[in-house]
Amino acid sequence: MIRKLSAIYGMGCRFSVFFKALLWLGLFTPLTLFAQEELSRAKRADSIDKVNQLKEVQIRTIKTSRRQTSSTPLQILSGEELERLNSLSVADAVRYFSGVQLKDYGGIGGLKTINVRSMGSNHTAVFYDGVQLGNAQNGQVDLGKFSLDNIEEIELYNGQKSTIFQSAKGFASGSSLYINARQPDFENGRRDKLKATVKGGSFGLINPSVLWQHKISENTAASVNAEWKKASGRYKFRIREYGYDTTAVREDAGIETMRLELGLSGSLPDSSQWRVKLYGYNDKQGLPGAIVNNVWRFPQRMWNRNFFAQATFKKDAGRYHLMSAFKYANDYTRYLDPNYVKDTGFLRNIYKQQELYFSIANRYELNSFWDIVLSGDYQRNTLDANMDRFPYPTRNTGLLALATEIHLNRLNIQANLLGTMVHDEVERYFSAGSKRELKPSVMVSWQPFSLKEFRLRGFYKDIFRMPTFNDLYYTLLGNTFLKPEYAKQYDLGFTYIRLIENHLLNQISIQSDVYYNQIRNKIVAVPGANLFTWSMQNLGLVEIKGLDVNVQTGWHVADRLMINTGVTYTYQQALNMTDVNLNYRNQIPYTPVHSGAFIAGADWKNLGLNYSYIYTGERYDQSANIMDNYVQPWYTHDIAFHYHKDLKHARVKVSAEVNNLLNQDYAVVTNFPMPGRSYRFTLSYAY
Repeated sequence: MIRKLSAIYGMGCRFSVFFKALLWLGLFTPLTLFAQEELSRAKRADSIDKVNQLKEVQIRTIKTSRRQTSSTPLQILSGEELERLNSLSVADAVRYFSGVQLKDYGGIGGLKTINVRSMGSNHTAVFYDGVQLGNAQNGQVDLGKFSLDNIEEIELYNGQKSTIFQSAKGFASGSSLYINARQPDFENGRRDKLKATVKGGSFGLINPSVLWQHKISENTAASVNAEWKKASGRYKFRIREYGYDTTAVREDAGIETMRLELGLSGSLPDSSQWRVKLYGYNDKQGLPGAIVNNVWRFPQRMWNRNFFAQATFKKDAGRYHLMSAFKYANDYTRYLDPNYVKDTGFLRNIYKQQELYFSIANRYELNSFWDIVLSGDYQRNTLDANMDRFPYPTRNTGLLALATEIHLNRLNIQANLLGTMVHDEVERYFSAGSKRELKPSVMVSWQPFSLKEFRLRGFYKDIFRMPTFNDLYYTLLGNTFLKPEYAKQYDLGFTYIRLIENHLLNQISIQSDVYYNQIRNKIVAVPGANLFTWSMQNLGLVEIKGLDVNVQTGWHVADRLMINTGVTYTYQQALNMTDVNLNYRNQIPYTPVHSGAFIAGADWKNLGLNYSYIYTGERYDQSANIMDNYVQPWYTHDIAFHYHKDLKHARVKVSAEVNNLLNQDYAVVTNFPMPGRSYRFTLSYAY
């Protein structure tokens, strides 16, 4: 199985009237959002500990409030929680969210994509510092490429973010994953902060990184984050095929990456807030293949170069609020397959994508309890390649969202109407032409009793996703007559979150939701006249019924001894309702009925211990739920030890982690075996 390759887009020429209007607004509107806060100065020599405790209380209170009042299900991992987890990338961290399936093709170099509530990876939008990460070629974002080294918080919203003041893009997906980078903060009159980290361990991993934050002036700050990672990716795995059982070594998952991020943020005299980010990423890696027919060495290689520049701006002027954003992205992918020899040599495909994006959101407070928002986005994507008969597609997308919110003492109601206009052009063959859709969403959060800790919530969302460039135009596979996938989501749940002072149990959070999703015109690849000729088609109906439960507790056991626990559980019935004569009411591939996770952490003085357990129940890797397609349940135990030492103006931290403690033999995706027991060590110095 060859993973779909990332690509990149160029800028074209024609604009509709709608596109021109959005472009004009984007060019003459300042760009995005950042709020910079300073902590109060301590007056005594031991102030560092007290400030850290104050920040922890503030962050906990803010997170509690956001989860409790959100009208859509919200899960958050941030700060110390992220550091405690045995996670190297964003992909490792999102495994602990309920309702999530992470497709992992094995090892550090394997593709890792997120699937929320079985709607498919393309229905989940991924935002980095508030601006969506795009991939018009295959619609997938590889979360394994995003290190946690510079990440402060990860948020997962089912439906959409529970605020109407957002870009039109924020309304345009079935679920949203927000990745928020660390922002500069300075206390005690400091002007510089530095953190250097080095990680090493199994699979030949070496991973140094450095983060420098500098206060340029009272209203301006800068940050630089650089990271290098290299790993051989070699690990042992078991092969069981046709009665043959042996141990082999995965040798094709090696990877070397380099990442550089530059950030600048601040505020203007009129309290306007702005942020600019430059992001560069470069890698070269092997492509782990499917272990079948006793073949476990694959010579295919891939090189990626990704760059984007984005800027955001926010301004408040009485009852009027403005938020705008700009982004330019340029991605390059080169794929080499020595097993496929052409007249000109080995198969060598090059893909180039470019993206141009403008967004502007306007919010007006009609009165103390009623707000309205009008958001408009324009996006242009192009894809170029060195392949014969390539169509060179260009896509212009316009989004317009009208939203309103009524926020009373115990009741919050949000509603929005999203208009989408998409126009595709190609240089040869047929294009998908133009598509227009108008889709509504409604969200409600209600406090039914005087008890403020308990709230009910629910939402309805009607959404669709456009076919990707690969779906429409990939040679021999594409189908320009594909319809978008249409999805309807229904959700009803509750939250109970309480902070308790001076008690053994000092925090408890319970969230639970039942949901029903319906997906029509699902886009799938089906075989044609022979196994070498496939095509993309719209097929059938999928109905998804599920239950998500998330419970978190905090315990103050003794002086300076804190224990935190978290439990997530998902029940999911995702059935193929397409044809009563073919796999009718069968569970769709790779969707377990039962899955969950357990996390426990303890902190005492300078020591920390974290344990995590992840369970994924039985599944099927094909549409037919028969024994030949059966995939066994899998589970992993991970454990980590942490020690930190506070110096005069710095902190040194040492961590040791053991992943897959019991050396479980498993595969997330059939024929892509995962590593067994592995180790990782971290040393960090923060000044």
